[in-house]
Amino acid sequence: MARQRCRPHAPLLLLLAAALVGAPPGGLYSPGDPLVLLQVDTLESRVLNSSSAWLVEFYATWCGHCVHFAPTWRALAADIQEWSPAVNLGVVDCADIANQKMCGKFGITGFPTLKFFKAFSKSPEDGMKIFHPGDSVQNLRQSIITNLEMHKETWPPACPPLEPASMEEIRGFFQTNNVTYLALIFETNDSFLGREVTLDMLQYENVAVRRVLSSEEELVKMYGVTAFPSSFLLIKNGTFSRIPVQMEARSFYTHFLRRLPGVTRGPYAPTRAPDMWIKTTSTPRRAADRSKVYMADLESALHYALRVEVARFSVLTGERVRALKDFVAVLAKYFPGRPFVRNFLRSVDRWLRNVRESRIPYRALELVLTNRKEGKAPAVLSNNVTWVGCQGSEPHFRGYPCSLWTLFHLLTVQATRHRRLGTGPLEVLGAMRGYVWSFFGCRECAQHFEGMAAESMDKVRSVDEAALWLWSRHNQVNARLAGTETEDPQFPKLQWPPPELCSPCHSVVNVWDEAAVLRFLKAHFSPANIFLDYTEPERALVVRRSREAKEGAGEWAMGDGEEREEREERRPGKPEGAGVGMEVGGSERRGFLGPRKPSIIRMNPKMQELEEDIVDLDSFSELHYKSKALKAAAANKGRRLSKRDTIPLLLVDDSHEAFDYAAAWERLRRRGLGSKQLIGALEEDEGDALRRNHWFRMLGVGFSRLDVSLCIILYFLSSMCLLGMYTFFRMRMRHRKGRPGFPKA
Repeated sequence: MARQRCRPHAPLLLLLAAALVGAPPGGLYSPGDPLVLLQVDTLESRVLNSSSAWLVEFYATWCGHCVHFAPTWRALAADIQEWSPAVNLGVVDCADIANQKMCGKFGITGFPTLKFFKAFSKSPEDGMKIFHPGDSVQNLRQSIITNLEMHKETWPPACPPLEPASMEEIRGFFQTNNVTYLALIFETNDSFLGREVTLDMLQYENVAVRRVLSSEEELVKMYGVTAFPSSFLLIKNGTFSRIPVQMEARSFYTHFLRRLPGVTRGPYAPTRAPDMWIKTTSTPRRAADRSKVYMADLESALHYALRVEVARFSVLTGERVRALKDFVAVLAKYFPGRPFVRNFLRSVDRWLRNVRESRIPYRALELVLTNRKEGKAPAVLSNNVTWVGCQGSEPHFRGYPCSLWTLFHLLTVQATRHRRLGTGPLEVLGAMRGYVWSFFGCRECAQHFEGMAAESMDKVRSVDEAALWLWSRHNQVNARLAGTETEDPQFPKLQWPPPELCSPCHSVVNVWDEAAVLRFLKAHFSPANIFLDYTEPERALVVRRSREAKEGAGEWAMGDGEEREEREERRPGKPEGAGVGMEVGGSERRGFLGPRKPSIIRMNPKMQELEEDIVDLDSFSELHYKSKALKAAAANKGRRLSKRDTIPLLLVDDSHEAFDYAAAWERLRRRGLGSKQLIGALEEDEGDALRRNHWFRMLGVGFSRLDVSLCIILYFLSSMCLLGMYTFFRMRMRHRKGRPGFPKA
């Protein structure tokens, strides 16, 4: 996982050009590799009930260890391509949206995962994990042979025998086999040489290979073998001789045997990918400023973390349940997202807090993670993955790990802004640690993160130290991965922040000014620096979800009833979506706590602090709803709006039905206005009478608690002033009436 770096220089461009030579287009593997690129529609049909054994790598393009492992897997495929059709090698990209459910069906929980399927395997559960495959082609090759020999009743038809030969078999070999040559490889019991050469010659006709163990004393004496390994060539005419090679090695044996007179390649062809090219959509380059944080990256990270990474586990138990609860609780508390996204996180958090069981089937959790529209407060998280600041030059660079680092940094900084809401300095770091260890797909990356956490995380004593701890460990990861296969040539892994972004951070050469770094982190990862470029508007998300529901994709669709509800919301004069972004609660419906309508009275002090501090993103939709109410009131009654009433109208364009958050944010910035100047925090009101009082809501729109307090104080002072004036003049009048008059002439 690494942060974005955007300093392309001439040397880096040359490095990129060199790296792209022979690089697979659009992913880690290409159709030119001697392996099979499997997809959701070919995985089961090719692997299950196959007469060949299969070794399949399940990987994710964003996984750093997968990127590091890809050259080894590609070299293995080239090394054993002659072993087909006894053994075939395949790959599945589980990061591809189309393949994610299929990977879950095959029980894939981390990357890369290697699974061996015997010939004629019936179900995904028949796949056997190859543990500790190592980084060498030799270790992987030997693992394949070991698993091949585990076949009992379903030996692959095309695979030659791999067991040691006996004296009886050798004596009658040419009578039972129609070949001209028989190569005997004498070796010790722990040697794989004979079996490797046997499989190397699988596709060649008129020659056979058998291994003979050093313990087969009769054969050893017959051929006068004194050193192991050794090889002898037997000919059908009864003659035999030592195979003349410079070195007793696999490549020398196969080279000699393939060039014997009469030895030809059989009808088998080396394993190749299907003729059709796997379609890859070229993602256009999105303009990004490295000094900004993009909401599209953050929401994509949330979607992938909750709906893809967690979904790999059919049942969550024990430590994973606790890790998920802690992670979602931190998100619900600190994530400064758009109102409907925060509604989504809070509803998931409430559901998890209400779960008392130690195991959670993912099917139940999947319903909670489904976008829904309860009343007028949607709880929606985009299903799209859109990288902006974390977009790499190739699909396997950056992406999800970059966005997850960004999300983690944001949460640690938010914890410094809302100290009274926290439960300790390790609240956010602990939730991150649990999530990475329990769910992060790149298992080697998770182990590295756990090692860093175990080493020094317990020394953190404050939320400021927590933000600095994550920053320093991120730079350690960048230093470790710099120059490796995982580094994007266009975004090198530098120590961050660079001097261009934070010159005070580098006051002394090679020494960080941590106080300046902390100030930079708080500014860079503040809600005011989060931009909404390339995000989907709320209305588009809700409409798309409604369409999916009507097509049968969700359980909350109600057909015509929902259409009537939407028409009711569009009726002129009715404020839309009141209360989006506020705390939701209320009665249960299908296991969820429904949203309650907000009010401007009876403020919860703790909630007030949260809403007034984390307001920059939430305020846009609230202003939108308030402005619609004001416009409706003005249209109905013809009253003239005051200057204060017109402030929210600055953010809304009458010509657009859907509210554009990004455009509103830019218009707000151009006018030099902050969201706190425009709105007061809303809170829920349990009073049914006030909730139904339309005029009360209309009169309270746009006024903060400070405004109301000032009005009350001014009203009290004016009342006292009037009372004092009344008392003064009344006493004066009584005094004048009590004076004796002068006698008239």
